[in-house]
Amino acid sequence: MMAVRSAAFAAPRTPLAAPFAVPAPAPVIPAGRLPSLTLRSQLLWAAKVRLLWLIGGFAAVALIACLRIAVLGFGGQAPQQASLADALVPPRGEITDRNGAPLARAFPAYALWFEPSAMGDNGSPLVHSPAEVAARLKAIFPDIDEARMAKRLASGKPGYLRRRILPEEANKVFALGEIALEIPRETDRYYPQGSLAAHVLGYVVEDEGGKTGMEQVLEAQLSHPDKRTKPVALSIDVRVQGALEDELRRGMLATNAIGAAGIVLDVDTGEVMAMASLPDFDPNVAGASGPVNVFNRATNGVFELGSTFKPISVAAAMDAGVVRDLSKPWDASPVQVGSRAIKDLHSHGSVLNVPQALVYSSNTVTARVADAMGPERLRRAMIDLGMDRRPFIELPAKGKPLWPKGEWSRVTNMTVGFGHGLAVTPLHLASAYAAMVNGGIWRPATLMKRAPADVPRGRRVFKESTSSRMRQMLRMISLYGTGKSADAPGYRVGGKTGSAEKAGVGGYNKTALVSSFAAAFPMDAPRYVVVVVVDEPKGTMASSFQRTAAFTSAPIVGKLVPRIGPLLGVQPDETRDVDISDLRYLVDRGGEAE
Repeated sequence: MMAVRSAAFAAPRTPLAAPFAVPAPAPVIPAGRLPSLTLRSQLLWAAKVRLLWLIGGFAAVALIACLRIAVLGFGGQAPQQASLADALVPPRGEITDRNGAPLARAFPAYALWFEPSAMGDNGSPLVHSPAEVAARLKAIFPDIDEARMAKRLASGKPGYLRRRILPEEANKVFALGEIALEIPRETDRYYPQGSLAAHVLGYVVEDEGGKTGMEQVLEAQLSHPDKRTKPVALSIDVRVQGALEDELRRGMLATNAIGAAGIVLDVDTGEVMAMASLPDFDPNVAGASGPVNVFNRATNGVFELGSTFKPISVAAAMDAGVVRDLSKPWDASPVQVGSRAIKDLHSHGSVLNVPQALVYSSNTVTARVADAMGPERLRRAMIDLGMDRRPFIELPAKGKPLWPKGEWSRVTNMTVGFGHGLAVTPLHLASAYAAMVNGGIWRPATLMKRAPADVPRGRRVFKESTSSRMRQMLRMISLYGTGKSADAPGYRVGGKTGSAEKAGVGGYNKTALVSSFAAAFPMDAPRYVVVVVVDEPKGTMASSFQRTAAFTSAPIVGKLVPRIGPLLGVQPDETRDVDISDLRYLVDRGGEAE
């Protein structure tokens, strides 16, 4: 019995669960290895800490970058170019002349900006003193006022120090090491021809757009994202424009005049080939310094243009049937109208025919022709030529004519007949002369290049036969009359002088004269009209001490036409001319009577 019990207890048993297992004894580590294990743990802990710092740094940078992107996206400045397409499109469209020569274009530029907050809110924004920085800037920009610049820097106010600087100047500013002197890159409007055609182009003010001129007229097109890719071609020819401004400036300076204006107009299309007003301005600096000399005498100045109106009055009288026989003698003695007496500057006999009246510029005969026509018919002729409204041109600066109010009296009609009592712009006169010589069709002037299919039909204001006769008589004025100094050999110039005293308070100012010459060439097949107006010329040695148009305005045309003729496809030819054989004897007979 005992043996069985012992055997039962000796049999194998199932092991106890783990919680009840007896733990194994810990290994015994030799005393010499304890320091090395402690060092290893420390190094491992330090590596983990560094890794955490590195991860944290990257996370902080990423967070700052995300915040910066959010700030720029919602409240900051957008990039100047958002796409490749924007990078290839100019920020403002280009303007060219009729042949593609650039007149106005956009290009990247640099400015000098003072930013006091660049160094933080505490302390001076400059590393060096304002006086020292101003002295260093003076070395880079010699034209600045050093004292004013130092005061400007010391004020601590942000703003432009110079609106435009050159790349090499920007590098020198960077070399100063002043963080507060920033060089922002901007877009500038550049006029490669300088002051040439300034009154035609106008100028651009940053953040405001075009001011005056075609810059203002074409603002929507030049700034439109879809339209600014194509250059806008104007009607002017930069070569003709340069010649006009050059000769106009020479004539103005030679006579000490206060100003001058000139126009070259295509008689068949109405395109302005050149337009100038002096004094002029440089559009490259006009936007920054403000407008100077922006008044356009060619389209905005209104003048009584004197005897240049006489051919217009004669043409209207021919159309009205008042002048039929050009050989008919007209009384050339002084005309007494009420308290006013109309007389000629120089007497050429007691009677003159119409060709003689134009060649010798007779006020009395022209006044009698206008009187025979009557106020209503002459007034109607002037209205048909647009003399009663602002000139037809795209420019915003267009002068309003000084038009006689109400019904014209007899004296008003007679004085308007020889160019007094009605003040218009030189462009009015150019358009009227174009109609008078091109067959009788008036067309509005334009500064936009016109394709042949886009030329307006215009409206008839003179009979074709009248236009033909006027071409003959205008040519005779240049050959035998007051326009001799405008007769450029081979170019068959015809035109009329005009000299008128300026109207002022209390009457006309006898010391202030406006001299003008309106011409066309070549008169056998007219293609271009040239109008030159000189404002208040003085009698100088260059003008033989005379102020009248024969000595001041006509010579300008005589020098200009040979310069621009070949450029416009008109070559000199002394074997050709308008046929005046049936009228020449009338003027010759007048010469004998004189």
